[in-house]
Amino acid sequence: MTEIIGNAAAQSAFAAAMHSGALHHAWLFTGPQGVGKASFARLAAMRMLADARGGSTEPRGFAVPAGDPTRALIEAGSHPDFRLLTRLPKDPEKPDQDLARSITIAQVRTLQPLFATTPSMSPRRVVMIDAIDDLERGGSNALLKNLEEPPAGTIFLLVSHAPGRLLPTIRSRCRVLRFEALTPDEVAVTLRLAQPDLDHDEISALVRASEGAPGRALRYAGLDIASLDEAIARIADEGDRDNGHRLRLAKSLAGKASQPRYEAFLDRVPAFIAHAARDRSGARLKIALDAHAAARDLSAAAIGLSLDAQATVFELSGILATLRT
Repeated sequence: MTEIIGNAAAQSAFAAAMHSGALHHAWLFTGPQGVGKASFARLAAMRMLADARGGSTEPRGFAVPAGDPTRALIEAGSHPDFRLLTRLPKDPEKPDQDLARSITIAQVRTLQPLFATTPSMSPRRVVMIDAIDDLERGGSNALLKNLEEPPAGTIFLLVSHAPGRLLPTIRSRCRVLRFEALTPDEVAVTLRLAQPDLDHDEISALVRASEGAPGRALRYAGLDIASLDEAIARIADEGDRDNGHRLRLAKSLAGKASQPRYEAFLDRVPAFIAHAARDRSGARLKIALDAHAAARDLSAAAIGLSLDAQATVFELSGILATLRT
């Protein structure tokens, strides 16, 4: 991607700092998940390294031409002055399978040989962590030493969806750049750029489900999210005295082939209840808040504990039905 849609103020603030000659050594990109923080961090890293090398780059923004060596190396995962730390596959031989629960201290320690040398292609190197929320405590302590005594020429770009969970000492070493949810129009533009084959109806459904986060919308692409949301809304609006709606939905989302839609359902139910709570007060608000807490906890546990999909959908649907009260 050569352009990030939305969050113009955040992009402008970083561009101004980048060209000021006094760029802070550590940045914390915060905001909702899926709004483009990591994509922007990658583009910013590419542009900083291209500029530092003195290569030919676009005069404005963060785009780097396709023929630029910096871009080619980063896209190939072989740039000697760019390092990305992220969760790794549990099984290295199955990179498309489940990821590890955290970024480990061992991954952070792989940075030390890098810091013991000078950058290879320019006076600058960039370390990106996506997301630092996933860094285990030992890794956070190890990283803190580098933030307190930054290696010469090194810029840290730390992506965080929940900065309140980070060590205060890490937050205090960083300049915070806040990213906001995108407007519906911005989400639609992002979807069209990312997947030009999406039709108008699916884009409209994905925009509604995105809550301003294109990354979330793209995870739902091809899953008929509109019909899933309709089923959720029907149970919440009508209740389900005879369990018929719940049973049909639970059966439709069970089985290996339905796993992507099942995971989308786990994501959508707490979001739907949270949205419904905004228009409530008094006893009805308390019902919605209790339902949200129960749905959030069950959804979070479902994958990690390998709960039975059909039973989980049935139980979550039952929580949804309490909104009818």
